[in-house]
Amino acid sequence: MIEFNDITKSFTSGIVRTDVLKGVTFKVNKGEFAAIMAPSGTGKTTLLNVLGCLMKASSGSFLFEGQDIETLNDDQLSEIRNKKIGFVFQTFNLLERTSARDNILLPLVYSDVYPSDATKRAERLLESVGLKERINYKPSELSGGQQQRVAIARALINDPAVILADEPTGNLDSTSAKEIMAIFKNLHEEGRTIIVVTHDVNIARNAGRIVYLKDGRVEKEEVLK
Repeated sequence: MIEFNDITKSFTSGIVRTDVLKGVTFKVNKGEFAAIMAPSGTGKTTLLNVLGCLMKASSGSFLFEGQDIETLNDDQLSEIRNKKIGFVFQTFNLLERTSARDNILLPLVYSDVYPSDATKRAERLLESVGLKERINYKPSELSGGQQQRVAIARALINDPAVILADEPTGNLDSTSAKEIMAIFKNLHEEGRTIIVVTHDVNIARNAGRIVYLKDGRVEKEEVLK
C-alpha cells in the first residue's frame, strides 16, 4: 500500500541546507499494523509530513496504492489526505465548542458529496469506540482518553485506506494509553492498515513490525508477530 524508495528531504535557509531524511526506504502492506519509531529531533516529524502527503520529498519516490505521490498537484494531494488517510494526533485537534458527534463529521464537510447517513455513521463510530453516551459532549467535558477516542472515530469517518497516528498516546496516562492501543489493535483485526509513529518502545510493540529511524535513515526493522 505504501512504499518509500530512497526518500530524502532537505530544507534550505539562506545558504545553509539541512538534510533531514537521508534516503529512507520501507514498505507498509495493506492490512498491516506498523510502527515507525524514532527519537525526537531525528526526522520523525518530517517523515510524518511526507507520509501524510502534507509535503513532498526532495528526491526518491513515494507510492501510495501504486500512485506516485510526487507527480500529484496540491488539489490531488488534498483529496488523498481527505479520502485516503485518517489522521490521529497527539493533541487530539478537536474543536472545543463542538460536540463529539460534530467533531467526527468535520472531514465530511470537505467531501464532494455529504453522505445522507453521515450522522448515523458518526454515531455508530462513537459507539464502536465506547462513547455511545457521549454523543453531545464537548471536548472539555471529556477526559483525555475519551477525546482521543473521538479523534479516532473522526479519522474513520471517510473509511480511509490507512490510519496514520502521530504519538497517539503522548498526552495520556498509562491506563488510557492501553485503552487507545487496544482500539488500534481491534481496528487492525478488522483489516485496517495502521501506522503509528512514536518514540515510545512500549507503544511501538503493539504493532506487528517496527521500523527504526535514526539520523534520517532506517536503522533496522523488527518483526514482532
